[in-house]
This record gives sequence, structure tokens and C-alpha cells, in this order.
Amino acid sequence: MLTRKELNLPKYSEKVIQFGEGNFLRCFFDWQLDIINKNTDLNAGVAVVRPIDFDAVPLLDTQDGLYTAIIRGINESGQVVKDYTVISSINREIPIYKNFKEYLELAHNEDMRFIVSNTTEAGITFSSEDKYDDEPQATFPAKLTRLLHERFTVFNGDMTKGFILLPCELIDYNGEELKRVVLKYAELWNLGEEFTNWLINGNIWCSTLVDRIVTGYPRGEKEELEKELGYSDNFITTGEYFYLFVIQGPKDILTKELKLEGLNLNILIVDDLKPYKMRKVGILNGAHTAMVPVAYLYGIDTVREAMENEDLRKFIESAIDEEIIPALDMDKKELEEFKDAVINRFKNPYVKHMLMDISLNSMAKYKSRILPQVLELNNRTGKLSKKLLFSLAALIRFYKGVRENGDAIQLRDDKHHLDMYKELWMTNNYNEIVKAVLGLESHWDTDLNAVEGMTDLVAKYLENIDKVGVAKALKEVK
Repeated sequence: MLTRKELNLPKYSEKVIQFGEGNFLRCFFDWQLDIINKNTDLNAGVAVVRPIDFDAVPLLDTQDGLYTAIIRGINESGQVVKDYTVISSINREIPIYKNFKEYLELAHNEDMRFIVSNTTEAGITFSSEDKYDDEPQATFPAKLTRLLHERFTVFNGDMTKGFILLPCELIDYNGEELKRVVLKYAELWNLGEEFTNWLINGNIWCSTLVDRIVTGYPRGEKEELEKELGYSDNFITTGEYFYLFVIQGPKDILTKELKLEGLNLNILIVDDLKPYKMRKVGILNGAHTAMVPVAYLYGIDTVREAMENEDLRKFIESAIDEEIIPALDMDKKELEEFKDAVINRFKNPYVKHMLMDISLNSMAKYKSRILPQVLELNNRTGKLSKKLLFSLAALIRFYKGVRENGDAIQLRDDKHHLDMYKELWMTNNYNEIVKAVLGLESHWDTDLNAVEGMTDLVAKYLENIDKVGVAKALKEVK
């Protein structure tokens, strides 16, 4: 069992309140904080708040807050790497439903400076049912508002005692949304104008973009890994080699307070997240979505297997190089470096990313991840994105619900989409099918049949895929 005494590891001064004890923050934020602590004088320990009432899993306290992060993947040089690190940045874990008083006491510690959270996309929400005197409140923003008011009260509204907030929930401009909801609670609970002013001007509400595939607790490998480690660890977490933490906020303050100067960490402090969001959605998510129907109809089940197939790898790489990157407004070198990292991530032998998992709600994903690049490239150059539109044709064929070998495809999408495709495929008229799909203005927000040549090209691809198979059809896409 891991203990600080046995491993001669320090216990840092508590400066971070973290909402969420899950694998992602432990393999992402706490892992980065551990590097900063070991290489600078930041000396920042974490008090983890378990935001839900859950007894089945023991607290991190049972291991002195320690756990092993196993980082595995392909590095910038194309080499397979595996790194084991005992993370010592977490001091303790507070079960808020049992120790609400201990939770509020976090606000009394004048050294506390950062608040980090990852309470899922649904975590930043408002409920008028939450009351100031609840112990605790139901929603995360309500719990946070109560803590912030405690801080405001204890330090008499001192503007220098506010926090730097770094929410990591996967929603656009998460810091702005969290601030909006907290201010709504302040109004609901009649906490006064002075408190509202302190919330706005005494705290730094950062929005973030987080990127790392965290594969979590390695259930099937635990015994083998513990033999390699030489000790037992009930909180092992695993993640890929790549990571990116983009923070929208004041660069001078954040760089200084997080001690980032001179550190080789992939943490970017920026004025606006949008270009990085577009880069991630376009290149990483877009490539995933473009890959799924083509590779799955090809007879492949995972992302890594798709990358091991020369035809599919070339298809994805050329789609990114020729049709996605030219439609994005960002430094070309940065985009190409990100693309190289994405391809290495797709090849990661330690991540088994099932194509069918990515296929969930593919119609919506095509609209948000790929269509903007298709339309932008057409607007800039007058050209059609042949590879991305081949993927659309493959997606339409995918929704026929059967693979080329006759196996049924377990489609997962909104019922109205599934019903539409079921009816369309009863006709087997490729041109009519494509016209109907491209004409879904309620879905695409435009009639895509109006884009010159798009209907004919997608219909041609669809007919080829359905008649000769995706492997042969793909070879004709130039």
C-alpha cells in the first residue's frame, strides 16, 4: 500500500480545491500539478471534494492521497512509451455529504487560491430548489456559491482573497457559464451587491479546453501492472501520452501564479479558446467522425486498426491535410503539428477505441465536426471536399443498417433519423436518398443540395460504396 512515509514524499500546502475525484482530473490536472510541484516552489496541495454521495469506493485518504498515473502512447518521435509516476499532489479527500463543515472550512484557509472542477457536462446547472442552508446543496454551482460566500464572509470581502477558477467540464466557455450560474444563485439567495461585485471582480473565472484520453482504472491489467510496480494500488489511473490544457485568462497572472515560466508543459494561456476549440473539433473529432462509417463498412472495428490499414490511414491523413486544415484559421505549422499528434494518438496501442462508440449520434457529429470545414473550403476555393463528402456517402450507407458481410449494424441515433433512413433505403434510389438527406434544412440549417455539384458527387459515391464496396470505392476518391 502506498504511504508518503514509505516513499519519502512531501505533503504540499493546500492551495487547490478540486471538485471531483475521478480518473480524468487525477490523470490530467493533478498529474500536471505534480510536475509543477516537483520542478518549482509552487508547493500546491489539493483538497478533493467528492461532490456526490457515494460510499462504494473508498476515499483517496486510504492511500495518503497517493496513486499511480500510468501514461502510455506514442511520443513525438513515433516511439511507444510507458511512464509510471506516483502522484503526490492530492492531500486528502472530503466527502461533502458527510463532512459539510470540513468542506466550508476550506474557505477559511487564506492560502487557498485555485478551484478546479470536472463534474461532467451536466454538472454546471442551476436548480431553484437549492437552498443556502442545505448541507450540501444538490448542484455543483450551488455548492460552489455557498463556499465562495463563506470565503467572502470570513475575509470581509477582501478582493485579494478570491480564487482562480479552472473548470474542466466539456462545454464551450465553461468558466463564463459557471460564473453565470453562480451569479444566479447569488441573486436567488439574496446575498447582496457587495458579494456579487466580489464574485465578478475578486475572482478570475477562466474558461478551459482540456484534451487527453484517460482510459482510467486498468481492471483487466491490474494484477500484471502491480507486479511491474512492485506494490498494490487501488487508485491506478491510465492515460494517453498526449495532453493539452488551454486556459483563457490573464497570461501574466496565470503564468506567475502557476509557476509555468520555463516549464516544458503543454499548457497554453490564451486570450480566446475559439481557435483551439475549432482545431480540436475539426482535426481530432472531425477525423474520428469521418473515419467511422468508412472504416466500419471496410470491416474494421477500432481506430487503431483503421490506422494500420494503409488505404484508410492515407484517406484520413489526406482529408485532414487537404480539406480540414485549409478551412481553419490558425497558423498552418501549429495545425500540422496538432495533426501529427492526432495521428499518433489514433495509433496508440494502449487505447482500444471502438468505432461503434464514436458512431453515437453521427448525424449531429457530422454537422458540428465536419460540415463547417466542407462549407468553408467550398466558400474559399469553390472546391468540393471529396474525401469528407465520401465520408458522408459512407455515413448514409452506414445508416442502411447492414455491413457488407451481411452483419447488422447497431445504429444509435435520434429516432427520427433512424426512421427516415429506414424509409429511404426501401427505395434504393441513390439520387433520391442523397437529395432527401442533403435537403434536411431542419438538421443542417441549410439545403445542402444548393451547393453546386454536392448532390451528384455524394450520390455517385453512395452508389459506388453500395454496389462495389467501400474498399474499391475508396480507391476512386482522388
